[in-house]
Amino acid sequence: MAAHTSAKQGQAAGTRRTFRDRISRLTHHQACRLLGDEGEHLLAGSYGCEIDPDEDVYVGSDLFRVRVGIFGDPDRRANVILSQTPGRKKDLQIECDFCEGSCEHAASALQFLLEEKLTLGLSAPPDEAVPLELLTEEELHQRALAERQERAASEKMTLRACDPQSPWGDYVLTSHNSGRSYRVAVHGEEPGTCYCSCPDFRTNQLGTCKHILHALEKIRKRFPKKALEQPFQRTCVEAWMDYSADGGVRFNLPDDASAKVTRLVNETASEPLQDAREVVRLVSRMERSGHEVLVYPDVEEWIDRSLMQQQLREATDELRRDPENHPLRSQLLDAELLPYQLDGIAFAVGAGRAILADDMGLGKTIQGIGVAELFAQLAGIERVLVVCPASLKSQWRDEIERFSDRSAQVVLGRADERATQYAAGAFFTICNYEQVLRDLPDVEKVDWDLIILDEAQRIKNWESKTSQVIRALQSRFALVLTGTPMENRLDELFTVVKFVDDRLLGPAYRFFHKHRVVDDNGRVQGYRHLDELRQQLKSILLRRTRGEVVRQLPERTTTLVKIKPTQEQAAIHATHMHTVAKIVGKPYLTEMDLLRLQKALLMCRMAADSTFLVEKEEPGFSSKLDRLEELLTDLSEQQDRKIVLFSEWRRMLDQIEPLLERIGMEYVRLDGSVPQKKRSGLVHRFQEDPDCRVILMTNAGSTGLNLQAANTVINVDLPWNPAVLEQRIARAHRMGQENPVHVYLLVTEETIEENLLSTLAAKQELATAALDMESDLDEVQIRGGMEELRRRVERLIGETPKTQVDAASAEAAVQEAEQVRQRRERVASAGGQLLGAAVQLVGELVSQKGRPEPDADMVQQVRKGLSESVERDEAGRPQLRFTWPDDDALDEFATSLARLMVTKA
Repeated sequence: MAAHTSAKQGQAAGTRRTFRDRISRLTHHQACRLLGDEGEHLLAGSYGCEIDPDEDVYVGSDLFRVRVGIFGDPDRRANVILSQTPGRKKDLQIECDFCEGSCEHAASALQFLLEEKLTLGLSAPPDEAVPLELLTEEELHQRALAERQERAASEKMTLRACDPQSPWGDYVLTSHNSGRSYRVAVHGEEPGTCYCSCPDFRTNQLGTCKHILHALEKIRKRFPKKALEQPFQRTCVEAWMDYSADGGVRFNLPDDASAKVTRLVNETASEPLQDAREVVRLVSRMERSGHEVLVYPDVEEWIDRSLMQQQLREATDELRRDPENHPLRSQLLDAELLPYQLDGIAFAVGAGRAILADDMGLGKTIQGIGVAELFAQLAGIERVLVVCPASLKSQWRDEIERFSDRSAQVVLGRADERATQYAAGAFFTICNYEQVLRDLPDVEKVDWDLIILDEAQRIKNWESKTSQVIRALQSRFALVLTGTPMENRLDELFTVVKFVDDRLLGPAYRFFHKHRVVDDNGRVQGYRHLDELRQQLKSILLRRTRGEVVRQLPERTTTLVKIKPTQEQAAIHATHMHTVAKIVGKPYLTEMDLLRLQKALLMCRMAADSTFLVEKEEPGFSSKLDRLEELLTDLSEQQDRKIVLFSEWRRMLDQIEPLLERIGMEYVRLDGSVPQKKRSGLVHRFQEDPDCRVILMTNAGSTGLNLQAANTVINVDLPWNPAVLEQRIARAHRMGQENPVHVYLLVTEETIEENLLSTLAAKQELATAALDMESDLDEVQIRGGMEELRRRVERLIGETPKTQVDAASAEAAVQEAEQVRQRRERVASAGGQLLGAAVQLVGELVSQKGRPEPDADMVQQVRKGLSESVERDEAGRPQLRFTWPDDDALDEFATSLARLMVTKA
């Protein structure tokens, strides 16, 4: 039996691997084919509704299911299922339960799959089919090389020679996959004799790439062996970039190089030169000696960038020595900068390409504007591209106009209008991430001096199309603004850093080999060498926490409001918590278990707010709403109160709106269903209208908003992630706030909410270790997979799952026992009446006319004997029990009674 079960599990695992492998390799072209003739149009126009990978997505052994919001009806969802075609395992089919045929819901689900493979565990940088962290250095190198050899053989490319008569020289190679063309210089078959202008060659530290390998294979087929044996003839000195781990500039000498030049190169450049000024001096000396020096374009670019950066660093180092007293605090922008803000601006300009990872609310936007202005003064930049979430475009424009005299263009309108706006020549051009994807050709036509990414966590997913496109954008200078460069995994930080400096952390396969600790199955157990990582990041990443500048922030007070749940809330919570306990107590969790676990935890959180969120039926029971009404009533009497009220769920906001109307507090509401065009007007009313006292918000509607007019933040419920809670509070508690801020946390006791804030400690520890330059941590141990999930859920439910009591089932058992007791009591009462009637009947039947009545003393004596066998119930009623010798005696007695009753009848 055990062997049979094991075989079935192995077969199921094989099916799971096959299906997961199939969808992990799904391409854009295949997705278009799945959607039919309109596939290209549907994918290009998919409306990109919000999809939560934790709540809306299920990846099973034989299907992939996504819940997609229905446009115009935010409370309804369409279920899209991607599965294997029966009988044809290599083929896939897609269905939507809301539509017939191909539709925008199916397109949105496929677009989510294509962009979020990393999030779904279907793809990761690099490929983890075999744990690369367990390889030796040589095996690691060979594997990386083999991967590129495989792509060189399988991908279609076109190779065009600049000199068709010789195998050695320059080529132009065009990739059919990306449509991009690269210059490939082939000067031999040995490592280090070739060059490619592609990003991978510059960063992989292999000395080759798939384009070079593809070109070499075609060259071997085009030219005879004799031509290949002839070495490349150099006619001048060549200065070329060495893209090995250390990097720098190297020199190749011609065959007829003089002894002087040979000695000069061997003495000065035995190792790659990393000082641009030294490279310039050496090139000048060789040219003065009569030797022509060919400086390749990437070397020229590196020299120009390095020389400019040295000048900028010298200027900003002086500024950073005393930012508090530097005149630029009041002269750089039309506002007086705080010392730490001017220091952040100077750091970013000195680095040239940098990450400002300050906590939310510390003024990253004004620092971004200041960085652009300082670059303009020191480096003469003229074109800045700001890429931000769509909801923040108008805020960027407003703050640029407020703090700067520079022109600003917000990209809006039709495709032809947007193309004109990119080329219009404004100092600041402001667009959102989705527009960059749609308008990439027009964006790439402009020679941007500085690119600013706001809320740059949007590019943290290595495999997403957004991340790939943004990371490919070119500019001399770059600035990343984000409060969360890393949320859950170290690869998120790696991806963001790649945009700023694609060589700083090395190639992905070496980075993860160095910093990740895995088990034999490749599951991440922790991270190591974080002290070295912090040292590497020091040159480009600056992070200031709220605690470091707390003296410059307004006072903040936090009040925890604990609320007892109603019986109805407690019963629903207990029922779903029982489900959680049973699942966590299982020795092995399936995909369906995970789905049920997610749903049960979600129901627990909802029940802590209101039964209406779970049952969707009136009347809803909610002690939290009652307490909230009391709190809002008290606050409404304080005329200076401006309140930001958060809830995770729009249905909860629906329940809160009537409370505000009863109290008489005017409000606006901003959640994910509110169109972008209307949001700025709602925010403006809340900020400027003294009669508008409250703004109702969900997390989806709050990203990046500044609400300094607010002095009160009410969190009706708690989010999963503590960072999200801080982001909510930072809407009001941020720079520019002139009043003390009061934060209320509403927590339902004896529910999941009481333990919610302690579940992500491992993530916080990792973020601190990787990003905090003052951290002493070198290693972090984390638990992966199911073990980590089980640990976190056990912390949520408070006690060991096996000891959990199912309150709902206990109540049902008590009710059932009570029903049985009442039935027995009715039977006993009826039986007593029946027995009394039967005895009375027997007395009537056996009595004889004229026969005297029994003696009173005899009756009392019999009654006394019976009383000794009588018990009394809680109501004081006498109970007389009979013990029959067996069931036959009971049957005989029942038959006799029945006969007596018939006789009487």
